[in-house]
Amino acid sequence: MQLVVIVMLLLSGLTLSFHQRQPVRPPAAQPNILWITCEDMSYHLSCFGDKQVKTPNLDQLAAEGVRYSHVYSTAGVCAPSRSSIITGMYQNSIGTMHMRTLQGDPYPHKSSPTKSYSAVLPELVRCFPEFLRKAGYYCTNNSKEDYQFVPPVTVWDESNPEAHWRQRPQANSPFFSIFNLMITHESQVWMREKEPLLVKPEDVTVPVYYPDTKTVRHDIARNLSNVMRMDSIVGTIIRQLKDDDLYDNTIIFFYSDHGDGLPFVKREVYDRGLRVPMIVRIPEQFRVKGSRLAGNVEDRLVSFVDLAPTVLSLAGVPVPAYIQGQAFLGEQEAPSARKYIFAGRDRMDTELDRVRTVGDGRYKYYRNFMPEKPYYQNIGYRLSIPMMTELLQLRDAGKLNATQMRWFRQTKPAEELCDTRIDPNEFMNLVNTPGYKTKLQELRSQMDAWLKRVGDRAAIPEAEMVKQMWNGGIEPPETAKPELLVSGKIVAIRCATPGASIGYQLTHGGSPVKGWRVYSGEKLTLQPGESLRVVAHRIGYMPSEEVTFSE
Repeated sequence: MQLVVIVMLLLSGLTLSFHQRQPVRPPAAQPNILWITCEDMSYHLSCFGDKQVKTPNLDQLAAEGVRYSHVYSTAGVCAPSRSSIITGMYQNSIGTMHMRTLQGDPYPHKSSPTKSYSAVLPELVRCFPEFLRKAGYYCTNNSKEDYQFVPPVTVWDESNPEAHWRQRPQANSPFFSIFNLMITHESQVWMREKEPLLVKPEDVTVPVYYPDTKTVRHDIARNLSNVMRMDSIVGTIIRQLKDDDLYDNTIIFFYSDHGDGLPFVKREVYDRGLRVPMIVRIPEQFRVKGSRLAGNVEDRLVSFVDLAPTVLSLAGVPVPAYIQGQAFLGEQEAPSARKYIFAGRDRMDTELDRVRTVGDGRYKYYRNFMPEKPYYQNIGYRLSIPMMTELLQLRDAGKLNATQMRWFRQTKPAEELCDTRIDPNEFMNLVNTPGYKTKLQELRSQMDAWLKRVGDRAAIPEAEMVKQMWNGGIEPPETAKPELLVSGKIVAIRCATPGASIGYQLTHGGSPVKGWRVYSGEKLTLQPGESLRVVAHRIGYMPSEEVTFSE
């Protein structure tokens, strides 16, 4: 099943060229917004200083945009990270921190000790594209979701490997489109062995926490080669935008969902696991006063919880008060820059842990809630990486040096403090080092305040958390059946389940309009021959029974 999903995601990068060009649209008051995201990639772009890769398309985007140098994921792995991106909420505050919640059948699973569940979010929380759709945006996702919950039909106009802005019904309507590029994913280190390397293994730099072996060099070269191929796909997407005469009406974001998919990087909350490159290009007509000039570097702190409010701000859509992130662009930009980033590590497949971290751009503080647990987790999926197998063989043979053995320490201290400027690998714990007491107290207090402010659902066992989400039951609750309030040809809709999103379709002659619309409380007027389909869905609950009505 997992292989099928990966293949489908890879094919999504190949379907981009088959969509036909649409007519030119005039400039609009609302900008189009395009996200090009990739998987599992640290700072491996030429424009961010990597000398081993060639990324001309992203380099050009950076020359026309702004490079953000201090952007951090909220987790070192995709699903918890993506849940924060799509909601603007920290994963530990909404119960989406365990990797991963949706496992499919049968149970028990090889990759999880828990029953599959769709996390139940707080009543107010929505996926932010729903707000964009209410404001008239056509929203597409190509194609990975992985939010730790099943999204309602109200989130996307399209979410599949064919999703594209070119398929919006009206060519002049604004769009928000995401293209998720799978080619840099961890799995592609071993799944692309038949492709020629674009980077020579002898030319790569081997981090000090790896032994310098042929296998290690080969896997690093494969990872970097995948980055170069990813850049080519980015070029295809940007060319399509230009072909449609939309380039100067579209704000473009590029970023990775967390750090490299290599051992001792992915799944970790060190900077190498969290810190990612990001580029934002804003056409002149949409820039606000004080914006950074093209080609510059912005060193302000940005967290992934800031992405949702930033897109809403750029689109001119009010940012909901519940969102925990803050906009860093647009008319609703926060009055002061972020001072701290926060992140966490929780269950990874079958392996349990609980770590929280806070950083100020230089210093990182770690709180290890399970210090009895080792740093290394024996995750089955990762064992497919050739260098991971070799690392374990060398460990067991006593052939790793002290630095390379750090990952395999059997316990952790309760607290850690690192200076990433002088110790970028975060090997030195400064908690008991003279001269760092003030910084330790500062970050410790920030951690306390953050946990109190947003909460931490990992404080209780996962099974108990799920039971609470399901109101004490053993199965998820079902969203209440929508009620249709009919007066002649006028229909209003309501749902008794707090927090439910309502989607509807109008059909004529039995032919439905493509996709589901977001119901915003308006009164719908049915024309002769039209019928109405309605479904409600609170995130984490089962969707409601579908309701239909004919005029």
